[in-house]
Formats: sequence, structure tokens, C-alpha cells
Amino acid sequence: MNSAHGPRIAVVGAGLGGLALARVLQLHGRSVTVFEREAATGARHQGGSLDIHAATGQAALRAAGLLDRFRALSRPEGQEWRVLDPVTATALPFPGPVHDDDSPEIDRGALRSLFLESLAEGTVRWGCAVTGATPLGDGAWRLLFDDGTTEDADLVVGADGAWSRIRPAVSDATPGYTGVTFIETGFDDCEARHPDLARMVGNGTLLATADGKALLAQRNGNGYLRVYVAFRAPRDWQVAAGVAPDDTAAVRAHLLKMFDGWDESLRYLLRHHDGGFVDRPVCVLPAPHTWEHVPGITLLGDAAHLMPPVGLGANLAMLDGTDLAHALLAESSLDDAVRAYEHLMLPRSAQAAQECAEALDHLIPPTDS
Repeated sequence: MNSAHGPRIAVVGAGLGGLALARVLQLHGRSVTVFEREAATGARHQGGSLDIHAATGQAALRAAGLLDRFRALSRPEGQEWRVLDPVTATALPFPGPVHDDDSPEIDRGALRSLFLESLAEGTVRWGCAVTGATPLGDGAWRLLFDDGTTEDADLVVGADGAWSRIRPAVSDATPGYTGVTFIETGFDDCEARHPDLARMVGNGTLLATADGKALLAQRNGNGYLRVYVAFRAPRDWQVAAGVAPDDTAAVRAHLLKMFDGWDESLRYLLRHHDGGFVDRPVCVLPAPHTWEHVPGITLLGDAAHLMPPVGLGANLAMLDGTDLAHALLAESSLDDAVRAYEHLMLPRSAQAAQECAEALDHLIPPTDS
């Protein structure tokens, strides 16, 4: 069921992994369409800063012919970590593994734009919300959209994130709550409006952690400082706390009580932020997450291996995309290509998921039962 221009490859989701796949295919003259439920490129804020690792994310950017442009946009100084004692705010050694000394930071939105601008016009079809996929036989699939329309494809790639609508076609797995919640807030124009805070954070990321909870502050582009409060709690912690998620004052009071006894320079992150608090429960797929090969359909990125947000997910998604593209270019059939990709990706992601789970437990240790 190939078209005149080769197999019909449908990528569901215009995140970093799906766009990396599309970019490499187009570099080599292959046709590809990306379906994205968002209405336009700027419809939703894309999140915080990413550290792009040499062996994964940068390797993918090199394969996509975008490494030099990434380097020009990135912030090498953003690799800096500062760890403070929660009670005294004095500097401590970094408690984690040795940080990659070549993992410059870039805002996710800027990196996504870099990929989008590299694609041929019309590659991404915006406002196309996929609700599922059904097999047609002989490895072909039909995509179903929320407006009742359909599209047929010879290969469907689920690059649609944590709550993938494509994943059920290959796996019954669904994300489960880790017991850790991140609450996000931030500061606009931090350098000018909060100079003492800016000096305390430094050029990259600030971390203070103790007793199963943590405060993190992360420099982003355009003067923004993103803040995360991390702790172990039931997923409906607001119910037990008696606070409404959109009641900023009540959430603030609850968090200040939680961080009672911490240095006031750190509690400043909770008192003087701009805007409200966003609840971000940390959910993951089972590790390892594997599936029996299904002809004509596969997954990449968070759809395949959702793991704790400790610095690997975006890097692996881009590498997944470029590895799948290279397999499609090298193998004689779609099925051989997908098998080769899954043979490479699945064990790699299983190892990474284990490392990320251990990193999350190190940051926010589980409470004793």
C-alpha cells in the first residue's frame, strides 16, 4: 500500500522525537507527515530548559544537520549546578553523578522551533487530534481523528507522549504515579526584578533537598527562572491538605508550612513567585516497557518509555527519532526497519528508565514503610 512517493509514514505528535524522525527522513528525500493535536506551533507553552547530552541528544541533532544551529542557541553556562544546605543556604557538593561536561542547556520551545523551521512547509498538520489507530491488514493502519476523519498509512509512529493514543495498539501499559509530585511556578525577568535570587541560583540550576522534599530553581531563556517543589505525597495530596489547586494563597501557605525551618532565601521561591502553582505528578511507564512487534506501527519517546524527568527523556526521544529514520533508510522493508529500531531502542530505554528511577529516589528518597 505504498504511494507513488514511497511508503506513507504518519508520525503522531510534533514533539522533539517525532520532529527529529521527520527531519532526518526529509534530509534523505523521504516523504513523511506529522499529525499534531495542537492548533498551531505556539498554542501551548513547551516547558522548561533541557540539558542536551553529547552521546544522545547532540548525536541526534548532528544526524538532523542541526547541531551547529543548536550550539548557537544553547547556553553552555546553564550546565552549572548549585546545591545549598536547606537550613543555612551554604554551598554543598553536588550529590548526584558527575554531570556531563558537554550538555548545554536550551529551552524546549526553542529546540522544538529549530526542528519545525527545518521541515518542509506543510509537513506538520496542526489541529489533527488522533484518537486511535485500527489495523487494515498487511501492516497498514488507519488513523482516527476526533473530528471523524481518517488517514491511512503504511507505518504509524506514536510520538504522542505520556498519554499516547497510539500505544494501545501495541501495549496495554499505562503510566502509573510514582508517589512524587512536582509543583511548578516561576519568576519573570529574574535578573532585574530579583537580583539577590538570581545571584543565589547562578547560571544554571539550584537544588536544596532534605527529608524527602526538594526545591529546584532552573534558569531558562528570556530571563525566566522556573521553580519546582518536589515531594512524596498521594496523587490527591490537595484533598488531604484541604486546598484547591487553583487557590494560590492556600497552596503557598501549605508549601511554606511543609518547608518550615528552611532558610528564608530558599522560602523566597515560594513567597514571591509570579503567577500560580501548577501540579505535575510524576508518572512513568513500567520499566522495562516492552511489547511484541506489531507490523506497521511503533512508538518513540515518552509514548514508548515515559520515565522520571531527570534529564534523559528529551535526549532519548530525539535519538529514537533519528535511529528509526536511519533504520527506515537502511532496511529493505518497513517491517525490517521497525524491528531493527525496536531491537536497539527497547533495551536502551529499559536501562535509562532504571537509571532515572534511581535518580528520582536519590533526589526524593522513598519513605520507610
